[in-house]
Amino acid sequence: MTNQTSSDGLRARISKQSEDALGRLAQELLESPLVSGALTRAFDAREKAAAAQEVAMGALNLPSAADLEKLTRRVRSVSQRLEGIEDILDRVEQRVGALDGSGSAEQRLAAIEQRLDAIVSQLERLGDQATPSAPQPVITSAAARRPAASRTRAAAARRRTARRVTSRPTAA
Repeated sequence: MTNQTSSDGLRARISKQSEDALGRLAQELLESPLVSGALTRAFDAREKAAAAQEVAMGALNLPSAADLEKLTRRVRSVSQRLEGIEDILDRVEQRVGALDGSGSAEQRLAAIEQRLDAIVSQLERLGDQATPSAPQPVITSAAARRPAASRTRAAAARRRTARRVTSRPTAA
């Protein structure tokens, strides 16, 4: 057991020392102007290569990874909107189903027409009962016996005559 414990302690000590050494080495490399300049140039070259690749793919009429990512986002957005519309349509269908009740709209309209026919027949019966059996009075004046068109023409002629009389200039 002591061998195993001492080897675990040795491993841990070596591991810690190696991690410290690697950390110091990385820190020194990053602080070195030569290495930091090389890293900067490497990243710049990578960006230029990516831009050149995008231009070349555009010239070949091929989509780039960025184009595919944009398209994927748009398709997801459209898909989410479509799901929302489907949910709304489901709710509308449920409401229409609840309004329909037991029968279809045509059946309900037919029932309403039958009720209206029954009401009309009842009104006709009531109208027949309300008609007086006494004879109607006879109109004796000549103006009342004229047809309605003649009465309106006569009234229009009277109005024209009245306007002519009132519009004449008076001599002073």
